Amino acid sequence: MVSVGSISILLLFVLHKIELVSSASDEQFAYEGFAGANLTLDGAAAVTPSGLLALTNDKHTKGHAFFPDPLRFHRPVSGAALQSFSATFVFAIISEHAQLSDHGLAFVLAPSSNLSDATGAQYLGLLNISNNGKASNHILAVELDTVLSPEFHDIDSNHVGIDVNNLQSMESHTAGYYEDGTGKFLNLTLMSRKAMQLWVDYSGQAMELNVTLAPLDVEKPKDPLLSTAINLSEIVNTTAYIGFSSATGLSIAYHYILGWSFSLNGAAPVLNASNLPVLPRLPHQKRSLSETLVIVLPFATAGFIIALLIVVFMFMRRWLRYAELHEDWEVEFGPHRFSYKDLFHATKGFVSKQLLGTGGFGRVYKGVLLESNLEIAVKRVSHDSKQGMKEFIAEIVSMGKLRHKNLVQLLGYCRRKGELLLVYDYMSNGSLDKHLYDQSRPVLSWNMRFHIIKCIASGLLYLHEDWEQVVVHRDIKASNVLLDSEMNGCLGDFGLAKMYSHGTNPRTTNVVGTMGYLSPELLRTGKASPGTDVFAFGMFLLEVTCGRRPLEHDQVVLLDWVLEHWNKGAILDTVDARLSGQYSAEEVSLVLKLGLLCLQPMPNARPSMRQILQYLDGTLTVPEMAMMNLDYSTLMFLQSEGFDSYAMLDASSRATTSIGPGSDLSGGR
Repeated sequence: MVSVGSISILLLFVLHKIELVSSASDEQFAYEGFAGANLTLDGAAAVTPSGLLALTNDKHTKGHAFFPDPLRFHRPVSGAALQSFSATFVFAIISEHAQLSDHGLAFVLAPSSNLSDATGAQYLGLLNISNNGKASNHILAVELDTVLSPEFHDIDSNHVGIDVNNLQSMESHTAGYYEDGTGKFLNLTLMSRKAMQLWVDYSGQAMELNVTLAPLDVEKPKDPLLSTAINLSEIVNTTAYIGFSSATGLSIAYHYILGWSFSLNGAAPVLNASNLPVLPRLPHQKRSLSETLVIVLPFATAGFIIALLIVVFMFMRRWLRYAELHEDWEVEFGPHRFSYKDLFHATKGFVSKQLLGTGGFGRVYKGVLLESNLEIAVKRVSHDSKQGMKEFIAEIVSMGKLRHKNLVQLLGYCRRKGELLLVYDYMSNGSLDKHLYDQSRPVLSWNMRFHIIKCIASGLLYLHEDWEQVVVHRDIKASNVLLDSEMNGCLGDFGLAKMYSHGTNPRTTNVVGTMGYLSPELLRTGKASPGTDVFAFGMFLLEVTCGRRPLEHDQVVLLDWVLEHWNKGAILDTVDARLSGQYSAEEVSLVLKLGLLCLQPMPNARPSMRQILQYLDGTLTVPEMAMMNLDYSTLMFLQSEGFDSYAMLDASSRATTSIGPGSDLSGGR
């Protein structure tokens, strides 16, 4: 028989448990390392043997880690008011390539711990293209972002942002902190491979959210990095899950959480830095001098004389084999210069098996850098080192600073006597024109074509308006559009590109480019501008939609052919027959109409790339065009008469090279 006292004790225990569930003031936890922690993990997220919470461990990955139970954020009495909360965590972002960042991570409050439908890369594993910005998401996130994504209006590639149901931050700031006492702002680099601490504090009474960042060895600054007034009771559900989300893209990056604490209606427990797990050393990081000496000295003592002779012999042999051309002025460009030895080994000695393409401007080889395992493409170009090489290399290095997910990354260069080697990212799916015209390949669907068109528009907007200088590409065409492993379009081959400061006029006077894509004013004046790129992009739109080159071998001029059908009211008859009618008539009409708008003879009648992207996104309506029954035959004829020999090459005889399987990159510097 159960005694009355036992029943009383049991009843008190049950009432106490109910109080813990209903009273959010007692909800707090602290992890100083995650060995044995009960967390909900998915994707690439895992706890390492040393106790680190690793959210990502490779490229093209995403990972999530959540506290297993939902927490009650609204007050039990009046469900309208959100309770105060405080969170802090220590994190580190370690990229395999010290100067290449790849997206980031976020602290999240979400209605569910299942974010499997979210997209990786720039979406950080939080949302996707269909639900981004919807109030029904009920998501609050504090992002630590290391890539500038123009579509989300990011301020830079190293920032902290407050996101509400949207990857476009409502508030953001370059990573750093305000020094106590002086108030001086000190920058921090999120991908510095060093541990940092972030605090997220919300006052339910004041309805204010504060975000503070600092190095691990600095106490929490008094002044927050971000502070905004916001009523989270309208955003966060009554109960919500808390945790982390992270994603990577083209590069390998490791996103670690070393410690984490949280509290409702009180300050988050302080994390003791001495109790946190130690960050790992990357496999390619060099050993310290003392470690090297311990290994080398015993062997060096026994065979010093013989080893010295061998080293001298090998040094002379390698010097002759890997000799490079160096000049004093190149010191300032050091980080962008590759050693010939690394490129030689990456391409297995530039053997024919690694050859991707051959053209009048050199050959392109596939390679894999041994230390980082990064796939690259190496273009070998002949050059005269006496003709303006300093200015030429300076421009190459400037091009290498371009950072956009829809541009093929120029990583750097190397010089040998009479030879220049340009190093690019490798694009595994080759060039777009092979997918359009190679009958042995599967038909490229309309949805994929439309996606690639928007990718290239986004990349051109960055070149024309969003970078520190204006960059005119001067050779936009399907063969210069490369496709990565996820079939995202990337604009490549900047061999003809020119840059100049915003607000100034370009100085180029040579007509260069590809026949069929050259604008009327370029043929008259020789001066390239964003407007000449827009003209070429218009021809690119017709090419992708119709599956036909601007100038066919049977003398058919694509622009004339499309205009003829436009004036007949039969524009849909120009769509690539290989699509077999499987396309959106509304989208096809939009693209063809936009292509004709871009191809107008007068530059001021063409839209800017920003307007083009708005038309493609549906935020602006393409204006109606009157009297489009113009004869462009003369324009097409002019492109083959009396201009730069580079422009006079027929589409079938253009000197081409490639940086991906079957991809074409015309020309070169």
